[in-house]
Amino acid sequence: MEKVLVTGGTGYIGSHTCLALIADGKQPIIIDNLCNSKPIVLDRIETISGKRPVFYEGDIRDRALLDRIFEEHQIQSVIHFAALKAVGESTQVPLRYYQNNIAGTLNLLEAMQAHGVKSFIFSSSATVYGDPASVPITEEFPRSATNPYGRSKLMIEEICEDQLKAENDWSITLLRYFNPVGAHESGTMGEDPSGIPNNLMPYIAQVAIGRRDALSVFGNDYPTADGTGVRDYIHVMDLAEGHVKALNVCSAKQGLHVYNLGTGQGYSVLEMVKAFSDAAARPIPYQIEPRRPGDIAEYWANPAKAERELDWKASRTLSQMTADSWRWQSQNPMGYEE
Repeated sequence: MEKVLVTGGTGYIGSHTCLALIADGKQPIIIDNLCNSKPIVLDRIETISGKRPVFYEGDIRDRALLDRIFEEHQIQSVIHFAALKAVGESTQVPLRYYQNNIAGTLNLLEAMQAHGVKSFIFSSSATVYGDPASVPITEEFPRSATNPYGRSKLMIEEICEDQLKAENDWSITLLRYFNPVGAHESGTMGEDPSGIPNNLMPYIAQVAIGRRDALSVFGNDYPTADGTGVRDYIHVMDLAEGHVKALNVCSAKQGLHVYNLGTGQGYSVLEMVKAFSDAAARPIPYQIEPRRPGDIAEYWANPAKAERELDWKASRTLSQMTADSWRWQSQNPMGYEE
């Protein structure tokens, strides 16, 4: 059975990807420092899949721990999710973001190199496209960053490219996600951010369940159909299955592989509010606030390359995204706390 090291594997995207890996007959080995996740996630993975991932609580900057994991398991590939990921916070504590995201990745790549593991899938982000000149966005678009979080993702992409130039027998896959939303259809796993949510969907869900009074909509004067920002929202299980497809197709192929994982469809903030209101059968109060610095009007993916080369396509609809989010939130009003 293929063993895959999943860094950040108890987090939102990591945990759902572990389910997809298990469903594909692989064994995820998780390392996570639990800074933005909870150990109960392991119970939920086991309940849904019938398999409990091997779990190491620790930080990817701990080289001795990484060496131990590689020595104790015949790891064939690494899927790297572990990162701090709040754009706003990254502008306030940039050094923390660079230390965690970049130093952590360097440590991980050095440990892989030392143990002869050369298949690496990196959880990148559409933020590496900066403020794109046009939409939809293809993988060839120029890259830039508008904040330290995005810059950390971009720098890691460049580190990966440099490593491949030096040792061309590696397989490195950069998966650039758009906006992951939704939850496992069982309602037992979903997004449970610490503190005030930074992302739209968990914030809407917490308003719907009564944990927060109203949604703040930042800006209604963008050059879009209703004035609010437009994004490409993708169901987390579609995203998780994209990682498994990338692993199966790319891990045996040396070189650099770059894919957008999105739906190719943009929805505005107010369209998301309406869809969630329909799913929850209740109004979502919101108030218009000034634009946030660094936010851009619209972006969505051209995901044709992933469909062509990975045989992967996002299949879950907006109504499924909102229904699954609401099922998770309504069954777990306080997230994983209970």
